[in-house]
Amino acid sequence: MTDVQSYLKTPSSPNLKGIWAWLLTTDHKRIGILYMISILFWFCIAVTLGLVIRTELMAEGETLMGSETYNAMFTLHGVIMVFLFIIPGIPAIIGNFLLPIQIGSDDVFFPKLNLLSWYLYIFGGILAVVSLFSGGPPDTGWTFYVPFSVQTESGVTFTVLAAFILGMSSMLTGINFITTIHRLRIRTMGWMQMPLFTWSLYATAWVQLLATPILSITLLIIVVERIFGIGLFDPGRGGDPILYQHLFWMYSHPAVYIMILPAMGVVSEIMPVFSRKAIFGYNAIVYSTLAIAIAGSLVWAHHMFTSGMSDTAVFVFSLLTFVVAIPSAIKVFSWVSTMYKGSILMTPPLFFALCFIYLFSVGGLTGLVLGSAGTNIHVHDTHFVVGHFHFVMFGGAGFAFFAALHFWWPKMFGRMYNFRNAYRAAILITIGFILHYIPMLILGLQGMPRRYYNYLPRFEAGNFFAGIGGFIMVAGIMLMLVNLVQGLRKGEPAVSNPWGGTTLEWSVPSPPPLHNFVDQPSVKSYPYDFTDIIQQQADSKQV
Repeated sequence: MTDVQSYLKTPSSPNLKGIWAWLLTTDHKRIGILYMISILFWFCIAVTLGLVIRTELMAEGETLMGSETYNAMFTLHGVIMVFLFIIPGIPAIIGNFLLPIQIGSDDVFFPKLNLLSWYLYIFGGILAVVSLFSGGPPDTGWTFYVPFSVQTESGVTFTVLAAFILGMSSMLTGINFITTIHRLRIRTMGWMQMPLFTWSLYATAWVQLLATPILSITLLIIVVERIFGIGLFDPGRGGDPILYQHLFWMYSHPAVYIMILPAMGVVSEIMPVFSRKAIFGYNAIVYSTLAIAIAGSLVWAHHMFTSGMSDTAVFVFSLLTFVVAIPSAIKVFSWVSTMYKGSILMTPPLFFALCFIYLFSVGGLTGLVLGSAGTNIHVHDTHFVVGHFHFVMFGGAGFAFFAALHFWWPKMFGRMYNFRNAYRAAILITIGFILHYIPMLILGLQGMPRRYYNYLPRFEAGNFFAGIGGFIMVAGIMLMLVNLVQGLRKGEPAVSNPWGGTTLEWSVPSPPPLHNFVDQPSVKSYPYDFTDIIQQQADSKQV
């Protein structure tokens, strides 16, 4: 029996055996793995739906499906990717597994609440599936815009309830992380000694806790409107659909930072390790993380410049949108400066992280085009918005998620993976991504609307090339997942610190034992001090 198999079969409680040792576990590491299995399952489904959508759009007119089926697939792709993959991805998997270890704790503060959050996640996913068979697949898009979401006869009610339950799971995770960091952090670790990934989870948790209730109430009102017809949002009953947009984006734009802040934390961990150099501007990254969480919660109305806002409101929200770009730019500057004159070791995690920096920067710059009211009027609700959104969400949070998997996979399972296949997968994903989404930016500037099932003949070439890029990207994703699974089964055993990291998770065995630490962990005065690592490498070369 390999070390991975023995780890997976070791019960987290002496009274539990077999599958019950997993389904009733309160071990944060096992809950992280449960999240990984379920999140990757939904990710594969969403990728498949996205590829089918893109295949349909490769040629003008109907090819694979009718307009109603297209709308249903479009909605499910968005709901699954946003609520079941990107938002929970890094915090629920990597955060659950690593956060307690990084702060010197044996577990999260509320272990049973942690398990409950996973069950809510599973229940929300099941409810999303049920919506397919209750009046027909939902067809509103992932934003559930009224009045259509109130009037449609499709199974939107169950989809909205699924999003509500997934929001509850997200809030429980946020409460758990905040309390764990405040109450279980080892006494010798001050606030400015915490790893940057922990800082990113801390800021994200506050956004989850404060913003998610707004969405939860809004979604419940949609359900009440559909059942009782109260007319708060439906203009046919005297309601205001603009109010819905305000409430929806008051959550959904902060949700962008729920998705991207943990991704930034991942990159902030990877850069110093593979540059063999302390992170440039640790304090600046910490404060910029908090600044993004705060300022990012104040810019929601830049999604609504065409809705009839006053000039003053347009000016204020446009200005705030540009302000948010400043702390993001600080992070990019710090990551690149960390590599300057560093002893760089190229690995798959670093490769994915570098791709993240480039793609996220493109997404950020295109976001400034949308944040400026003048240009926003011309590209609003076009394919330009689709391209921008995916550059930030998938090029940002998605690539950082891939980097995190490759970075902490040896720690989580005690096995390495094939580097060559990892590089091949990363190159395919990156090339496919660029070929897939750059044409969307161009199509948007040419005037192609988003969410449309069909289009004018002059848009066919761009959609065809976007489809080719989609197939290349999906081939790379499949190769990446197969390579990781093969590493889990047949990979070389991983030592406790295969990359030469300096944060606490690299001081415990791979995979970590049940109670994380055998001895009291030793906390450095600075979490990214590579002096000892560099000296050990120099000594080994001399030997």
